Amino acid sequence: MKATRTFAAVVVATGALLTGCASNSSQPYNNGGYASGGYANSGYNNTASMGYGTIESIQVTQANGRTSGAGAILGGVVGALAGNQVGSGSGRTAATVAGGVAGAAIGNKVEGNRNAGGQEAYQINIRMDNGEYRTVTQDSVYDLRVGNRVRIVDGRVYRY
Repeated sequence: MKATRTFAAVVVATGALLTGCASNSSQPYNNGGYASGGYANSGYNNTASMGYGTIESIQVTQANGRTSGAGAILGGVVGALAGNQVGSGSGRTAATVAGGVAGAAIGNKVEGNRNAGGQEAYQINIRMDNGEYRTVTQDSVYDLRVGNRVRIVDGRVYRY
């Protein structure tokens, strides 16, 4: 009976912890102004900024799969069940917790890989009119080309 309560507590705690990590972003490929490749981070959050500049480069990358947390919860439950089969006493409790945590991490990764599904994303490096560099990742480039004058509105790049 004690093992059942311990297991239930682990499942509830893992679910509550992982649900808080779930994202509900309406812009799936916006990276929030993260700059890479030697470019300085502008310090602005692209989701609320607007600016004008020129495209320096465009790279094709793999999109990160978004997760709902369901894979982590299911993985945590399966891992905790597997861990509960090991040892006895406090060793069993430790194995249950470790199995739950490891299962949650694996389940989350599996769900993310499944959701990415080989989708391509485009990393657009922009030299802003004020000299700063910004990198925006989005799901398509439409008719954007290197050298185009562009504007950034709500984390998306548009021809100007």
